[in-house]
Amino acid sequence: MTALETPARTTAAPPRDAPEHRVSAPRGPRPVSGPPHASSYGTPESDEAEHAELAAGLVRGDADCFARVYVRWGTLVHTLAARSLGDVREAEDVTQQVFMAAWRGRAGYHPERGPLPGWLVGITRRKIADALAARTRRTELAAASAARQQVLDADSARPEAVLDRVLVTQELSRLPQTQRHILCMAFFDDLTQVQIAERTGLPLGTVKSHARRALQRLRRALADAAPEVR
Repeated sequence: MTALETPARTTAAPPRDAPEHRVSAPRGPRPVSGPPHASSYGTPESDEAEHAELAAGLVRGDADCFARVYVRWGTLVHTLAARSLGDVREAEDVTQQVFMAAWRGRAGYHPERGPLPGWLVGITRRKIADALAARTRRTELAAASAARQQVLDADSARPEAVLDRVLVTQELSRLPQTQRHILCMAFFDDLTQVQIAERTGLPLGTVKSHARRALQRLRRALADAAPEVR
């Protein structure tokens, strides 16, 4: 879709694929990199009325309301993400994810449970937590990869090292397709279980169960095969 155009001096690009080809961009200059600019605030009464109007439009799937929601609270979301992550570019990615999640999950918003800004802040906190968890995993994986490479370099002449890698590949290919797909997304795509659930459409509990059973099966298979190749 066309990027949301806002009357901001500096704005972050709006979610790239929501809603597709249907958002009427507000009049104004094209957005540039940086946080979106929030519109001016009115009286508490006018703000409350605006919030209700935008919330109702968002739940209906009104693309224009979605654009206004982004303009209204994009700066808030971006600021929260930037303060927590300490990285402007990563904060921009989180901002995109928050508004994508808001659009896709708009049917789950219930005004009686709280105002729209509070709902967006809740989504923001979850996406920030996902980003921090992914950052930690990347650091751990990088350290583990470096350590593993050192071992492989030292043991590269041993045929057992080659056999270990072959065994892992073989046993992974024997897993049920869903379990194999979940493990690949977790270890190769660096996704959290929450992100895997969102991407696959599976319940979070189902993703956790598949991952646990897959790892247990892989571990048993490798343990059974070890005596045969040592």
